Amino acid sequence: MNSGRFWAAGVNDVWCLDQHDKLKRYGLALHICVDPFTGKFKWLQVWWTNSNPRLIFGYYLDRVKKDGYIPLVTQSDPGPENFCIAKGHSFIQQSLDSQLQGTLQHRYMKEKNNLPPEIAWSGLRRDCVPGLEDILANPHVDYSCDNPLQYNVFKWVAIPWFQSELDAYAKFHNSTKRQAQHNKILPHGPPDDIEEHPHTATTLWTLNCIRKAEELYALPDHPVFELVPPEFNYWATSYYQQIGSPVVTRHNVWNVYTEILRKFEQNAIVRYGL
Repeated sequence: MNSGRFWAAGVNDVWCLDQHDKLKRYGLALHICVDPFTGKFKWLQVWWTNSNPRLIFGYYLDRVKKDGYIPLVTQSDPGPENFCIAKGHSFIQQSLDSQLQGTLQHRYMKEKNNLPPEIAWSGLRRDCVPGLEDILANPHVDYSCDNPLQYNVFKWVAIPWFQSELDAYAKFHNSTKRQAQHNKILPHGPPDDIEEHPHTATTLWTLNCIRKAEELYALPDHPVFELVPPEFNYWATSYYQQIGSPVVTRHNVWNVYTEILRKFEQNAIVRYGL
């Protein structure tokens, strides 16, 4: 049997992205982007959805604004959630190079052929998720993502905390040298170091084309970018302050959730006589 091969010409030749649905039973949706040449996680995000194309392109825009450059090509599975990044990235490339007009600067890969994110998910499931899932699967807490009130409280409390856990994992991954593999021709150093000293040029963007792409495919005021509805956020923030604004950690995430949920339930009784 021949093993699969993946080719990348250099740093930022291609960014490979994918979603991860195995935590959706808790109401958490993960998304990742990997530069396969360096092995660097360009982003590792959690939100209440990973199927909205505007959100995915928003992740891309946040990254390129931070980096100051874009990849030559983006790559993903053929799902509809990747429509905006395919169109938006192609729009930016075409704005920078008129010879690319009418072309798609995005690769849609068949199932299981988008290898770099699959490898990243495997490592995440092995090294990070088990401990976090043990925390999420708390049988003593009254929580269901099918209950709108409970789910909104959970999102407000848990998603920022979970993102901080993913940020720490991504930082560790990006700063750690990979184990050498005899069949891997790519560099073996820490991803951050490889990216900092690239041997190939990258494509620089202009602010105008980024703004136009954002207007077309990822307007910042779209509801998908809201953690919870604005009014809910107002009350959740108020109740959080009332309980002392504790820093949410893996040790108290459910305690904070329970206290804020209780505040909402008590407030509903007072306001509506429930």
